[in-house]
Amino acid sequence: MNSMYFTEEHQLFRTSLKDFLQKEVVPHIDKWEETGKIDNFIWKKFADMGYFGLATPESEEGLGLDLFYTTILLEELQKINSGGFAAAIWAHVYLAMTHLNKNANKSQKEAYLIPSVNGDKIGCLGVTEPFGGSDVAGMRTTAIKEGDFYIINGSKTFITNGVYGDYIILAVKTDVSAGNKGISLIIVDLKSDGVSSNKLNKLGWRASDTAELAFDNVKVPVQNLMGEEGTGFNFIMEAFALERLAMGINAHARAEYALEYALNYMSEREAFGQTISKYQALRHRFVDLYADVEMCKQFNYAVVAKLEKGEYAVKEATISKLKSTKIADEVIYNCLQFLGGYGYIEDYPMARLLRDSRLGPIGGGTSEILKEIVAKIVIDKKEYKSPNK
Repeated sequence: MNSMYFTEEHQLFRTSLKDFLQKEVVPHIDKWEETGKIDNFIWKKFADMGYFGLATPESEEGLGLDLFYTTILLEELQKINSGGFAAAIWAHVYLAMTHLNKNANKSQKEAYLIPSVNGDKIGCLGVTEPFGGSDVAGMRTTAIKEGDFYIINGSKTFITNGVYGDYIILAVKTDVSAGNKGISLIIVDLKSDGVSSNKLNKLGWRASDTAELAFDNVKVPVQNLMGEEGTGFNFIMEAFALERLAMGINAHARAEYALEYALNYMSEREAFGQTISKYQALRHRFVDLYADVEMCKQFNYAVVAKLEKGEYAVKEATISKLKSTKIADEVIYNCLQFLGGYGYIEDYPMARLLRDSRLGPIGGGTSEILKEIVAKIVIDKKEYKSPNK
């Protein structure tokens, strides 16, 4: 591991995390993949180890650690062969809790952030709608203020933790005539009257629950508004850099896991009197894939360092997701090929890895959208600045 970024304390944390995952999570993965539901006990175990509070200040019962601890958590979650379980964890910590950490007031933190750190409440983020994904400004879900409440109507889709979670950080239009300046974020309890969920049947990420949510005249106290009305778009844009970087880190880590598994197999599998790792066509292809992953990993670490220093790094985080997810797909496709017929068998990890990895270039902004963002920066010379500065 590159000592430029990771200290001895980081390495000890990684070792401890690996042990925890092998003992507490891995034995249950196949069951969760089959049932599509993660047992409740694991949330509390994660909380007891402090994993939900890595980036949360000590004043809110977190650990207040740097982003390289987050990087380690994301990486190791990708190496237990369940993209769905990993998604459920990081959607809670780095989608829902990111907004609570940055944008919630004191009473909201007491009601939602601290219980999230302690594993008593599980959160999700609701931005995407059935009629539009990356077009945040075009959302149709509304929150109309009536006295001491907002009345929410609309729908969201592709919401990780939306079925079994406890609350959602919900993007809504509080002023339908104001475009993106009319967007606000409101914390909504998922058990509220008028909230209904439909569990989506996915190609991959089978262990996690992904919901289509409907909101029918849902009453939410005005105290659940985050910040002021109309500030939601800025909050969402500011959080995108971390979300995209997280998906880039996820991608390089699962690709690294695929390469490690494939190399072990190739070093044992014999054909025509020698292991297949000795055949030039395979070993040179392996090296090309390894080099691509190594470049992604080192780039992603550099972006983590930028965010740790407080830089917005929207261009770099976007490139991280764009390139890392593409390369991960290519790596896992080829690693499945290295295994031959066994790669196509569910008892081996590549089939699940291939399905789970395919969401990388789609979720959190499709590759096509991300290319346009980068094009505006490098071709049109558009400058993206932190919305809250």
